[in-house]
Amino acid sequence: MLLTLTGGAGAGKTTLAAALAVTAPRVPVRVLHGDDYYFTGQGQGVWARDGAGIPRLDVGDPRSMDIERLNHDTDHALERAAIVIVDGLFARHVCLREPHVRLDVFVDLPADLRLVRKIQRKCLRDGFPLEVLLQNYLNHRRDAHERHIEPARHHCDIAVDGAQAPATLADQIWSMIAGNKLFDNS
Repeated sequence: MLLTLTGGAGAGKTTLAAALAVTAPRVPVRVLHGDDYYFTGQGQGVWARDGAGIPRLDVGDPRSMDIERLNHDTDHALERAAIVIVDGLFARHVCLREPHVRLDVFVDLPADLRLVRKIQRKCLRDGFPLEVLLQNYLNHRRDAHERHIEPARHHCDIAVDGAQAPATLADQIWSMIAGNKLFDNS
């Protein structure tokens, strides 16, 4: 079974993926993080100068993600694990070689709360300049979210409230899967 978690930066996708992995049925589970699949060289992906003039990969654009490598790794993980969870801005973009049971989840959180979480993570924890983050958000990231992330909501099977506790959301998702008999753990 493939379970994708899509949503905006700071919505709680990675935290929910961890909660799902911990509370999964007693079967092998593998988690793949979309953040590990962005291009790293300036010859690939979409690059732009940030508010400080530093060239940065535009992680809000799906063309900056090595989706072929993510597809390959997802297919490979599904050969070994009963459940594969992919989290990331563009997790829903995963295309599999072989058909599998799939559930696409949109993790929803209001923009102000996503921004607060991003400030906490990038600026307070990691030391990224707050002025640059805010300028990037106003000049680019907010629009990129509306263009690339928000439309995915309408293509996902369910949307969950990222403000709820991750364990609560994990229980909701596993209950939905069990209720719809999407996963057979026999």
